[in-house]
Amino acid sequence: MKIKTKEFASALIAGLVTVIIVALMIYFDARWLASLLVAIGVYALVFVASLFVIRKYVAYKLKPIYSIVLSRDVRTHEIFDELQDKRVENIGEELTAWADTNDREITRLKEAEVFRKQYLGNVAHELKTPIFNIQGYISTLLDGGLEDQLINRTYLERAEKSIVRLINIVNDLDTINKLESNMHTLARDTFDVVALAREIVEQAEMEADKRHIKLAVKGADNLPSPFWVSADKHYIGQVLVNLVINSIRYGKEGGQTRIKFRDMLDKILIEVEDNGQGIAKEDQPRIFERFYRADKGRSREQGGTGLGLAIVKHIVEAHGERITVRSEQGVGTTFSFTLKKVPVRELDKQ
Repeated sequence: MKIKTKEFASALIAGLVTVIIVALMIYFDARWLASLLVAIGVYALVFVASLFVIRKYVAYKLKPIYSIVLSRDVRTHEIFDELQDKRVENIGEELTAWADTNDREITRLKEAEVFRKQYLGNVAHELKTPIFNIQGYISTLLDGGLEDQLINRTYLERAEKSIVRLINIVNDLDTINKLESNMHTLARDTFDVVALAREIVEQAEMEADKRHIKLAVKGADNLPSPFWVSADKHYIGQVLVNLVINSIRYGKEGGQTRIKFRDMLDKILIEVEDNGQGIAKEDQPRIFERFYRADKGRSREQGGTGLGLAIVKHIVEAHGERITVRSEQGVGTTFSFTLKKVPVRELDKQ
């Protein structure tokens, strides 16, 4: 109803304005009666035309807007409240996400701080033992033991062993630091990993003979062809050395250590297994941690740095691979890792 009233009023005003203008124009010609009749006619014509135009075009466009604005079901304050609620909800979600992120970051920093303290404590402890031994031997020699030939040679040999152990710890720490900080770039090359394993076994035979442990590269002579891999030969050699020496130290006297290979299509699976004392289940998740020892007493006695398996893990992961352990106490332990295989067709191109 309001829309029709406005249409009528608009047409009425437009007609009156037109009549007044026409009347004035005619009045000045002194033909007032003719002016009046013309004015009335023009008024009626303009009124009808204006009403038609307003209804046809203007009211048609404005009616939907009036329906929305004047609707009883929609209120501007309701729209505003809805927008406010949505904005508050979004802000709340952002704050919650920010708080969760901060909590995770705080937790990570706390864990890193605990790890740092443990790491520094372990380093200090490992360095302290050989340093104190060297100090004790030298002090004994300076206090008169140097003149006694039986004492001086024995103490110098013991001091040399402590120095070698100290150098090994420093070298292992330097290797881990390079691998963790990405300061070292792997020098990938194509080589026969079976041939490398044979070299490692030959180097470790003297150490194995002390405990009457047999070393073997299982199945190497029966393999259809060399197992070519793409990796850093120096560091993979270090992985094999660490695993073999570790198996000799903790292996059963008179037992055996074998390096086995398996073709996994695009990868080569390498396993180093022994029939030694094995690793307890509760220790297995932590054996790759730096300075962690499952058998703490024996490992220090045998000169281990506690970093060998940590270095192995870092080297294997630097190649984009994983290393796993299977072990049963009294039965033995097997360490397994993979390397990327180089297809024969690629070897032909080289």
